[in-house]
Amino acid sequence: MTADLVLDASATMAWCFDDERTAESDALLDRLAVSTALVPAIWHVELANALLAAERRRRITAEEIEHVYRLLNRLTIETDDPVLTPAPLLALARAHRLTAYDAAYLDLALRRNLPLATRDTDLARAAKAAGVALLPA
Repeated sequence: MTADLVLDASATMAWCFDDERTAESDALLDRLAVSTALVPAIWHVELANALLAAERRRRITAEEIEHVYRLLNRLTIETDDPVLTPAPLLALARAHRLTAYDAAYLDLALRRNLPLATRDTDLARAAKAAGVALLPA
């Protein structure tokens, strides 16, 4: 299946907490009911880490985390093959003053010519500068 967008962890996390949900994040979730998202391999680790941190801060329970994963498993989210050389990530990270993690999302959007769904302001700024279309998240 062909992907329609690149999804980052910050956009995904908005679905997990009522105080982070917006009309835009709900619309993105609705879009993914009929579309395909593409994520870099790091997305899985970032998501798990963010949920674990939220659990430790008592923002979410283990049962709610299981519900999040059940929701995500109903969506079509494909994982891109990891980049075997870090050169593109490092170049993007340096050029846009991003972490290597965020550069992975930008690299994927650029390589696949896909719009990016993010709530991360630094990543959004870099995507705009690189000519990547942004989706409201």
